[in-house]
Amino acid sequence: MAKIKFNRNIHELESHAEKWWPKALEKQVAEVSVIPNLVATQEQFISILKISGKTPTQIFDVLAASQMPANLFLKHLVVLADYGGEMIKRLGREFADVFPLDPKTKHHFMQFIMAGKSYRYDFQRLPVSGLGNTKLKIDGAAIVQEVGMDGLYQDMAMILMFGSTSEAAHLAGLEKCEIGALLGDETAISKYVRERYINVSRITTGASANSLGQIAQDYVVEILTQHLPQAYTIERNGKIVLSHYDKDGGMPFDVVVVKGKKKVGVEVTFQVTTNSVIERKAGQAESRQAAMHQDGYWIAYVIDGAGNFQRSSAVSTICRYSDCTIAYSADEIAILAAFIKEKLQ
Repeated sequence: MAKIKFNRNIHELESHAEKWWPKALEKQVAEVSVIPNLVATQEQFISILKISGKTPTQIFDVLAASQMPANLFLKHLVVLADYGGEMIKRLGREFADVFPLDPKTKHHFMQFIMAGKSYRYDFQRLPVSGLGNTKLKIDGAAIVQEVGMDGLYQDMAMILMFGSTSEAAHLAGLEKCEIGALLGDETAISKYVRERYINVSRITTGASANSLGQIAQDYVVEILTQHLPQAYTIERNGKIVLSHYDKDGGMPFDVVVVKGKKKVGVEVTFQVTTNSVIERKAGQAESRQAAMHQDGYWIAYVIDGAGNFQRSSAVSTICRYSDCTIAYSADEIAILAAFIKEKLQ
């Protein structure tokens, strides 16, 4: 049986890489990734708004050409209007009291203003029972599904864009549903959307990044636990005390594995979009490995994600100063377990 090569270079590592979150973790990741997903598609969203100012419904033709999923587009509008799940549920329950019914067409309708002109929009699907984030597929777990535009999404989009100028605004809390008034005004749209997202992302992006890191680490611990006997201690967010490292009680690692007096420190980084974390880890890689080796310990890295491999210089540096470098999959983590068994036997 061929000996496993643990200290791979970047090309060997990338040949085993997943690049995107494993299927087993997609739901978990999606639940904490809504805002990062919106930020990542913000420029595309702004572009759609900028070239959609001729008529109130032109935006749906532009949206179709852009291929942005209808549920993702609607989530952008929900964030801009600050019109969350509870408000949507309330709108669903009270819809017939909020928007008038045309006795001839049997459709409810909304009268609104755009560019100083009055328009009428006849709802295609609303009202519907159970209106909410789940039905619209705009909650965390469902936002990764690519849903096409239909009558329900068009109805909700019209409300979220033009509701503030309708006669029903005060009845359903639609005062912030105002982005439709800016359609086609490139400068105003860019300013409005970016300012709104600055407020949102300041609050949520840091928490989301931290949660994603925890998901990545938990998965590594879970697979290692399946492969390592009980004689091995596996610790999340641990520290290793070193004779040549005296900061804050020891050198921190995402995962620490111990058997007797032998130890392996593991760093886990999974980044789908580019991020400076990998640069920081690369800058520390040589000194961290040297300090670990001086005390007879080993250091390993789990590196994956399309964003990380865009920073090839940083990943190459880490590979150079790593005793074991693996990608992010169950099979790859099993190789890390084999490395740990070999070094800690």
